[in-house]
Amino acid sequence: MRILVFGPHPDDQELGMGGTIARLAEQGHDVVLVDMTNGEPTPFGDPETRAAEAKAAADILGVRRVQVGLPNRFVEHSIEARHAVAGIIREHQADMLFVPHPEDAHPDHRAVTRIVEDARFDAKLTKIDLPGEPIYPRWLLHYYCTHLRVVPQPSFLFDISGYEQRKHDSIVAYESQFVKPEKNRRVVEWLAAANTFYGSRIGAASAEPFFAREPIGLASFADLA
Repeated sequence: MRILVFGPHPDDQELGMGGTIARLAEQGHDVVLVDMTNGEPTPFGDPETRAAEAKAAADILGVRRVQVGLPNRFVEHSIEARHAVAGIIREHQADMLFVPHPEDAHPDHRAVTRIVEDARFDAKLTKIDLPGEPIYPRWLLHYYCTHLRVVPQPSFLFDISGYEQRKHDSIVAYESQFVKPEKNRRVVEWLAAANTFYGSRIGAASAEPFFAREPIGLASFADLA
């Protein structure tokens, strides 16, 4: 399966679903992380540092990543942004898209989700000047990297048992974001606790939550946790 995971900033994908990304890649799926911005400026970062950290994180998870190049903190839902993403969807011939949960305090996160949702539609259009062959990705799922203090009500939980360390390592690869800023170090602890909690809900060591607006079809109950 060809999978695109969209992040408003480098590190959002790792924070929200790093364990799932690692497991999907190891299962043989073609997973690409799409960074909508370079994530800068930040207090301890710069574009070069952030790019190196993002590559290191992707290497840990066993995937590759591309960047769209929208301006951090100024992401807008526009035709140009939609078509840029639609082009990536078509070039990759993506079957599945992951985007941030639409309920969020960060304007970049909300804008990115809207952009990708609409780009999914644009990617199927025939008479439009975009690279690649038209395609409509069958699945669009939401992961949680929200800036709101909310408790997720997920549609399903994905078992990431055995991939906790790789998720942890991919996050702390962003030293400028989660090692140097003391106040952000606790984020790593919170996520580890959340992994354990969600895992307990399905009888697993760890899990990550996801939300689906559209129904997910099942052909068997064999793999239900």
